[in-house]
Amino acid sequence: MAAPSQAHQATYNAIVIGAGIQGSFTAYHLAQRHRDTLLLEQVAVSPVLLRPCPTVSPALTRWGGHLQTWQPSAMARSRASASTPGDPELEGCRHNLCAGEDLDATALAQKFPGLQLHAGEVAVWDGTGGVLFADRALRAVQDVFRRHGGTLRDGEKVLRIDPGAILTVTTTAGVYRAPRLIIAAGAWTGALVAPLGLRLPLQPLRIDVCYWREKEPGSLGTGRAGPCFMALGLHQAPHGIYGLPALEYPGLVKVCHHHGSPTDPEERDRVPPGAPRPDIALLSSFISSYLPGLEPQPAVVETCLYTNTPDEDFILDRHPKFSNIIIGAGFSGHGFKLAPVVGKVLCELSLGEEPSHSMAPFAITRFPGVLRAAL
Repeated sequence: MAAPSQAHQATYNAIVIGAGIQGSFTAYHLAQRHRDTLLLEQVAVSPVLLRPCPTVSPALTRWGGHLQTWQPSAMARSRASASTPGDPELEGCRHNLCAGEDLDATALAQKFPGLQLHAGEVAVWDGTGGVLFADRALRAVQDVFRRHGGTLRDGEKVLRIDPGAILTVTTTAGVYRAPRLIIAAGAWTGALVAPLGLRLPLQPLRIDVCYWREKEPGSLGTGRAGPCFMALGLHQAPHGIYGLPALEYPGLVKVCHHHGSPTDPEERDRVPPGAPRPDIALLSSFISSYLPGLEPQPAVVETCLYTNTPDEDFILDRHPKFSNIIIGAGFSGHGFKLAPVVGKVLCELSLGEEPSHSMAPFAITRFPGVLRAAL
C-alpha cells in the first residue's frame, strides 16, 4: 500500500471499477465518447460459448444480434444442444436459433462420433456457434480503450466510495474523483455497494472448471469434428452441462457443470484437501455415459466465479439514491458474450442518456427491500 503522501490523486470524467469484460467495454465506450476515463482492474475471466444460452430471458435474447461484434476474434465451431424431446430449455434453444437441425441419437453419432446420446434423447445442432478466447478478447478491448486515451490501473483494491456530485474513490494506491462512477466488479460488487445503502441479492458461486483427457488424442477436440455442446434437462444435471473442444490444453476437452457452490470470492481458491466436490462426481458420471472417448477423471481442475441473481437476469441500473452511480452485476455465467451491448448501455446510463435498449427487466427495484440506510 502506498503511503498517503505517495498516493495517486487525479480527477476524471468517469471511473469504472472492475476491469473484467463488462467494465472494460463500459470504459471503452466512454473513452470512445471522449470521456477521460479511469478503469480500475479487478478480476480474470475464462473462455465461454459465443451464442445465446437457451435459458437466457427474452430480454437478453433480443440482444443476440450484437454477437457479430465478436466474429473477428472468435474461432468458428459448431454447437449441439442435447436433451429429451419437448424439454423447455431445448425448445428455448431451438427458438433462439435462426437455423438449427434436429438430430436423434443415430444422426448425432454420425455427425459427431464423440457424443453418444441415449435412446429417446435428441439434439439441436447450430452450425454458426463459436468459441470466444476471453483472455485475448479482454486484452483487445483494453488495448483499444488505452488507444482512445483511457487510463488502466491494476493492483488497486477499492477501499472506500464517497458519493456526491463529484464522487471520490479511495484505493490502496490512490484517491480518484469523477462526476460519474460505474461499478462492474463481478463477485465483489455486493461488498462495494453495501456501504452505499444497497443489499443486492447477488450470490457468488465457485465453479469447478474441468478438463478431461482424450483416450485417443485428437479424437474429440481438434479439427471441425469437435463441437461445443450443452446438455439440458438431464436428471443428473439439472443446471446443464457444457463442453468445449480441446483449445486451451492440447488433448484436454473442457466439460463443466453450469452451476457451483456458494462462496466468498476472496476464498474461492482455498478448497480444503479432501473436501467433497459433488460437481466433479456428477461430471465423471456424465462423461462415462455420454462421452466415452474421454477419461472419466479430470486431468486439470481450475475454478471460476459466477455471480447469480435470483432470476439469473442482469442488474443494469442507476443507484436508487445516487443517480451518478451505475451498477452492472449478476451476469450469472452468461454475460461475457453480451459485453459489447452491456458496456454500451452502462455508458449511456452514466451519461444520463436514454438507453438504446429497454432496461426494465434489469432494474434493481425488481428485487424488494434492497435499499437500506447507508452506513
